[in-house]
Amino acid sequence: MSHILPPLPYAFNALEPYIDAQTMGLHHDKHHATYTQKLNEAVTGTKWQDKNIEQLLANLDQLPEEIRQKVRNHGGGYVNHNLYWQCLSPQFDQTIPPPLATKINANFGSMSEFKTQFTQAAMTQFGSGWAFLVKKPDSQLAVYSLSNQDSPITLGDKPLLALDVWEHAYYLKYQNRRDEYVANFWHVINWQDISKLL
Repeated sequence: MSHILPPLPYAFNALEPYIDAQTMGLHHDKHHATYTQKLNEAVTGTKWQDKNIEQLLANLDQLPEEIRQKVRNHGGGYVNHNLYWQCLSPQFDQTIPPPLATKINANFGSMSEFKTQFTQAAMTQFGSGWAFLVKKPDSQLAVYSLSNQDSPITLGDKPLLALDVWEHAYYLKYQNRRDEYVANFWHVINWQDISKLL
């Protein structure tokens, strides 16, 4: 199986003024493309080359040592970015479908509390990493951050919402102001597609 770089479902400038076109172009065409290429290089010629990315990340401990870290890094980068693009929308529609809104309220007490916890996860992630909303195996929702390109899939969780807090995701526009980038993320979330993942 050749892992394919998915095209962005919108133009590079579609998320402005919240995420700029230059960042989107570099992020997708350079960073995400490199993760895709390196993932393919790691598994090509092995018995794992026909496995999908979810199977690879869910079974990291079974991979040969010589490719395990490469799949963790580049496979995680590949799948995390796939979700990240899906989580963004130029519609700027903040209406959350009832099933997802009900689930968030049941697990976090309120949408406001969920936003607080998610923002805290994004802001307290030291260095490069991600903030995630995930569905646990018992169907409960949880928020946490992971370093580098680690994926919730490896932990047995299903990621629903992902925020990239690597500097390459925001530095051209926001420089060191991660707080502004995280605050503006709430304007461009694709709640409709996230609800479908639930």
